[in-house]
Amino acid sequence: MDLNEKTAMTAYEEVRERLRTEPRNWLVTGVAGFIGSNLLEALLRLDQRVVGIDNFSTGLKRNLEEIRDLVTPEQWARFTFHEGDIRRLDDCRRACEGVDHVLQQAALGSVPRSLEDPVTTNASNIDGFLNMLVAARDNRVRSFTYAASSSTYGDHPALPKVEDRIGKPLSPYAVTKYVNELYAEVFARSYRFDSIGLRYFNVFGRRQDPDSAYAAVIPKWTAALLAGETVIINGDGETSRDFCYVDNAVQANLLAAVATDPQALNQVYNVAVGDRTTLNTLFGLLRENLAPSGVAADTRPEFRDFRAGDVRHSQADIDKARRLLRYEPTHRIAEGVAEAMPWYVRSLGVAAQ
Repeated sequence: MDLNEKTAMTAYEEVRERLRTEPRNWLVTGVAGFIGSNLLEALLRLDQRVVGIDNFSTGLKRNLEEIRDLVTPEQWARFTFHEGDIRRLDDCRRACEGVDHVLQQAALGSVPRSLEDPVTTNASNIDGFLNMLVAARDNRVRSFTYAASSSTYGDHPALPKVEDRIGKPLSPYAVTKYVNELYAEVFARSYRFDSIGLRYFNVFGRRQDPDSAYAAVIPKWTAALLAGETVIINGDGETSRDFCYVDNAVQANLLAAVATDPQALNQVYNVAVGDRTTLNTLFGLLRENLAPSGVAADTRPEFRDFRAGDVRHSQADIDKARRLLRYEPTHRIAEGVAEAMPWYVRSLGVAAQ
C-alpha cells in the first residue's frame, strides 16, 4: 500500500466515522436491486436512517430480507420501504420528503434489454430519472448522487476512458445514461441544483442476480459453473473489461454524497479499478475460486459470435475520482471474486466439498 492509497483509505474512513456520529436521512432508489441493496446495507451498518423505493421490476424482495438478517434489529428499524415506481412523479415526491441525500440507482440496465425494448428502457431511465431530479430539487435535498454508466463512452476508441472524451452511443441504454448526465448538467445551470454522476464500470458482487435473462457476466457464469452447465463466451474471449467490486461502488457513492468541494460537484466520475481483464482470464479466475465447490480444473467455455452493441475493450482512468472525491478502490478483480464467490455458493445452495 503506497502513500496515496493510505491517504485515500483514510478519507473514506473519515467519512464513515463522521456518519456514525451524525446520522442523516438517505433515499436509495432501486433499493432492492444489486447496488441499491449493498448501499442500504452499508448505510444501516453506519446507523443511518434510510428510505428505499423499488417497484421490483428487477429488484428482489429476498435482497431486503437478507439485509434484515445481516443488521441489528435497531438498525433495521431505521429503514422505511416504499413500493413505488420512479416513473410516477408522486412516488418520487413522497420518497424524497425529509431526505438529506439521494442515491439514485433505479434504472433498467442491460444493453440487450434496451435493444429489444427501447421504449421501456427510455421510460425508466429518462422519465424516471427526470422525476427524481424534480422531486429532489423541490424537496431541497443536500446532495443528489446518481448511477451513470461506462456505456456513455460508446465507440470512442481511446483507452483508458477519460470523463471528458466520449464517442457515439452504441445502444438505447447508452443513450439513456448519457441523457441523465445532460439533465443533471442542465439542472445545475438552470436551478443551481448540484449533483454528481458515477460512471460504473462492470460492477459485480454479492446479490447480483444470476437468474435474470439479462444477467451480467460474472453471476451468469458463476451460476452455470456451479450447475455444471457450459459457459458461453460471446466472441473470442479476448474482450476486456474493468471489473469493479461492489464495495468500490459503495465507497464512491458515500464519498460523492458528502462532497462539499465546489470543484467536486456537478461532475461525472469513473468508478472502476483502472485495470483490464479479458473474459478468458475472468473465466479462469472464477473456475479457480469455485474449485472447492466441485468445479473441475479442466472445465472449458464455449465460444459464440460477438454480441450486438458491445464494445471490444473498456478500461477506466480513475484519476479524477481520486483527486476530487479521494476515491481509492479497496478490491481489485481477484480480491472481489474471492470475496463474492462464497455468497454465490451459499445463495445457489451448493455445498462446498
